[in-house]
Amino acid sequence: MQILTALSVLFLIQGALAGHPHGTHARRHRSRQITPKVHARADQTYKLVDLYQGQSFFDGWDFFTGGDPTHGLVDFVSQSEAQSAGLAYVQSDNTTVLAVDDKSTVAVGGNRKSVRITSKKTYSNGLFIADFYSMPHGCGVWPAWWSTGPNWPNGGEIDVVEGVNLGQTNQMTLHTADGCSLDTATAFTGHTLGTTCASSPADNSGCAIEDTNDNSYGHGFNMIAGGVFAHLWDDNGISIWHFPRGSIPADITAKTPNPSSWGHPAASFASSSCDIKSHFYDHSLVIDTTLCGDWAGAAYASSGCPATCEEAVADPTNFKNAKWNVNYIAVYQ
Repeated sequence: MQILTALSVLFLIQGALAGHPHGTHARRHRSRQITPKVHARADQTYKLVDLYQGQSFFDGWDFFTGGDPTHGLVDFVSQSEAQSAGLAYVQSDNTTVLAVDDKSTVAVGGNRKSVRITSKKTYSNGLFIADFYSMPHGCGVWPAWWSTGPNWPNGGEIDVVEGVNLGQTNQMTLHTADGCSLDTATAFTGHTLGTTCASSPADNSGCAIEDTNDNSYGHGFNMIAGGVFAHLWDDNGISIWHFPRGSIPADITAKTPNPSSWGHPAASFASSSCDIKSHFYDHSLVIDTTLCGDWAGAAYASSGCPATCEEAVADPTNFKNAKWNVNYIAVYQ
């Protein structure tokens, strides 16, 4: 974290209650000089256990209404308020929209209404397929598709999709208790940003990998009608793939996924340097959009965005593109 005081300790306690402190997410590129190791998984048949899609989508989720643990300028609203305000709804094509309020003018420094949903069911392993047609982006915007354990950082956190402001590439990050690091000798296509997964008051950036494709996040992602993020979580490790809309494997579309045929993932966190089973368990899935806060706010001045983050939040026209459009989320085991 940025400030090394008693407040930092309090912040970690708050995070344990609400999940996902996110941290500073400093982009610290590290050179990968070692020939990558491939952590092969034998072909396995995956059974669909949960499908979140269409008119029943919200049946599997709770709406988080607590204070934002990342100190964003948001008020996360209840399901009834979100639906009455047009911030959460299912469209006629069965896609689900989760939006930031783009109609109200708020005071500079005030909070804007947004949505954060958490799955009612928890998971300790699986193959997770998230098909998004679009994701939020723009000045002051910080969207994330992630999962977290019950007593953060114990139980871990997996950030599958995350970025801020006008960013062009996705960042994939793990946050854990002590004892985990990123093995950079593992085969993946992204750029290493940090190798220390364990969170502390001094450093909560996690072990992070940045996608190399500029269609993996934000405007570039939305311009091609999005795509699929798939992550496989088992005792061997956690691997994350991104497939643009025009390159989604046929086995994913057919709901017979075969990760062994997908090639190297964008990010891979191997069990060789982190005991996955003991560090990741009982995860709730989360989709949210916060504004400014510990990352988007801290990075705002260097983002190319005008004025201040607080001023951006005050203007509703900045949030016309701050919407998730979810085709489906499928869980296989």
